[in-house]
Amino acid sequence: MNTLNRLISALRCLPGVGPKSAQRMAYYLLQHQRERGLYLSSCLEQAMKNIGHCEHCNNFSETTRCELCNNQHRDQSLLCVVESPSDVLAIEQSGIYQGAYFVLMGKISPLDGLGPEDIHLPKLAAIIDQNPIREVILALSPTVEGQTTAHFIQSLLEDHPIQITQLAHGIPSGGELEFLDSKTIRCALQNRASINAA
Repeated sequence: MNTLNRLISALRCLPGVGPKSAQRMAYYLLQHQRERGLYLSSCLEQAMKNIGHCEHCNNFSETTRCELCNNQHRDQSLLCVVESPSDVLAIEQSGIYQGAYFVLMGKISPLDGLGPEDIHLPKLAAIIDQNPIREVILALSPTVEGQTTAHFIQSLLEDHPIQITQLAHGIPSGGELEFLDSKTIRCALQNRASINAA
């Protein structure tokens, strides 16, 4: 495989990029944006080498503990559980939430071979056991897998005197949190509904 074909093949690893799109991107970079292509290459290399996961919340971070976990002004008794780092960004852009996060890095999906251990639920349980959490907000996508994960977390916490809430109002059924606008997320956070009687 020659260099051009390797570049086209590499670009196909991105979501939603098929053979034709990858080919267009490669030709565009080579024809018009060689300097930006080199800059993109440098940024990708640095990101892949330097960005890991926060040891506390699992969010992407270049340090052992991320900026959000280190922020002393955030309410650590509120814990928002999300599926991915892009969900953290979406909620932060709403400007209304000032608590802590836990990023599952997925959701329970037996068809994909993902169980509770694969999405860090034992770590979530340990964090809740070790910290004075008064409310857990389940900010999971309203898909079958998202709801399965929410029910599992609810059963995991049933013996804890913690209020469990989930996003409501404005989250479309089957929608993905990362694609929602900040106004919709703000409304959903303000109108979250309790799903247990803690």
